[in-house]
Amino acid sequence: MTQRSVLIVDDDVKLVELLELYFQKDGFIVYTANDGLAALKTARDKQPDILVLDLMLPGMDGWDICRTLRRDSEVPILMLTARDEESDRLVGLEIGADDYVTKPFSPKEVVARVKAILRRTKGTTSKPVPLRMGDVVIGLEQYQVTKGGQPVELTPTEFKIVELLAGNPGRVFSRLQIVEQTQGYSFEGYERTVDAHVKNLRRKIEENPKEPVYILTVYGVGYRMAGSQNE
Repeated sequence: MTQRSVLIVDDDVKLVELLELYFQKDGFIVYTANDGLAALKTARDKQPDILVLDLMLPGMDGWDICRTLRRDSEVPILMLTARDEESDRLVGLEIGADDYVTKPFSPKEVVARVKAILRRTKGTTSKPVPLRMGDVVIGLEQYQVTKGGQPVELTPTEFKIVELLAGNPGRVFSRLQIVEQTQGYSFEGYERTVDAHVKNLRRKIEENPKEPVYILTVYGVGYRMAGSQNE
């Protein structure tokens, strides 16, 4: 089995050393960085399987690193935030992060979150046929989405959500079900997390995100994919 790699980015040296120890015990190759510019260089040079990225960094903050990487990379990103503010978490998700952990946290939880993200982004070996919604095509084997023949850049979490909904057209999923089936666990604040990812998906695949025809809201319950193009 190929050894997995993680890039840990935080200006708290002791915290980085602690996380490095836990990831190494779990068999990960670990890269580290203590500022934004070093993190960006290491991410591009080493091509880790996943980033554990603090928001508040010297040189370049976590939001800017995430935005920069998302221009040409789909590497999964787990964000760390010291502030328990919903707005911080939602901004991180909207610019392309896959999940977040609020400080203080257990190192074991961070490792578990990373492994859950990697399972859902690296674990599929089947070769299913593409799913189609109008001019949107979801290539499950290629892990790619196109709209009108043009590639659509999705984060791993966004892809898993659209795969779940499109694979069950017409079925209503609660926000908790979406989190559990795409992330492998549930956590406090999941409703806002799902809403942020759906907002991003609509912006990327809908002609008019404010009047969606593919990903539909079922008020008071959750979301579903349109059962047909005529809905």
